[in-house]
Amino acid sequence: MPSRTISAFAAEEERRVLGLRPVLAPVHGSYGDHPHQVYDAWPADSADAPLVILLHGGYWRYDRMHLTPFAAYLHRQGFDVLLPGFRRSGGAGGYPETFDDIARIVDTLPGERPYLLAGHCSGGHLALWCAARAQLPAGSRWHTRRLPTAVLALAPITDLAATRRDGLSNGAALQLLGGEEDFDERLALCDPLTLLRSAGTTGVPTTLLHGAADEEVPLTQFSDYASVHHDLRTVVLPGTGHYTLIEPEAPGARAVAETLRGMAAEFRATSPEPPTGQEVRP
Repeated sequence: MPSRTISAFAAEEERRVLGLRPVLAPVHGSYGDHPHQVYDAWPADSADAPLVILLHGGYWRYDRMHLTPFAAYLHRQGFDVLLPGFRRSGGAGGYPETFDDIARIVDTLPGERPYLLAGHCSGGHLALWCAARAQLPAGSRWHTRRLPTAVLALAPITDLAATRRDGLSNGAALQLLGGEEDFDERLALCDPLTLLRSAGTTGVPTTLLHGAADEEVPLTQFSDYASVHHDLRTVVLPGTGHYTLIEPEAPGARAVAETLRGMAAEFRATSPEPPTGQEVRP
């Protein structure tokens, strides 16, 4: 696979956003014994503030620190923000540990509150996977009918087979699922697009937001997922790349905050006293 080439615009965007200084959270906690099973929290002043759980990108390999400026930005916009870490590919994670941790995060950290689950890039893949867990076989370790209240996927990886085919981030999808030998079997349990092919919906209000000038994730990942998720809402930002969605104060980040506000208003209007997450019944 040839090396990825990107424009000067995309290279500068990546350098600028990933070069931001990390922001120390006011609250730090853990949800397990492993050093990666931790979270940062930016509690809102208002008890009525929408709770946002952010799943970071980095092709399932890198840590959450690059997303701390964006988490702090969302807090300034009036959200109650949780940014968890999880066991990652190339170390203690990959299949199944990364998925074990994500399931544990969304099953425990929201407590009894409704919440918006948002993820960027590979974090968007994990957010979409969480919304589709009811589609997993009943015997799966991750099957549940207790799902996020709503999901916002930001420039997400949606198709692990295409990610492997295109060699994105030097074989990141293969590394996540443990190599070629087990890839196809595990794909059926871990790939949002595959899980939606038959069902057509997760039953969870879901928005996919991406920039029209994204050069990190092929745009076909977004359109192919939209073709199988029949009630997906898609928002496309003209002239916007992959990373400015998480760049504090940038137009892309402002659009993300506005979208989150709208999604929170929608679930409040339909469920004035919602339970934890959203239970999908057969």
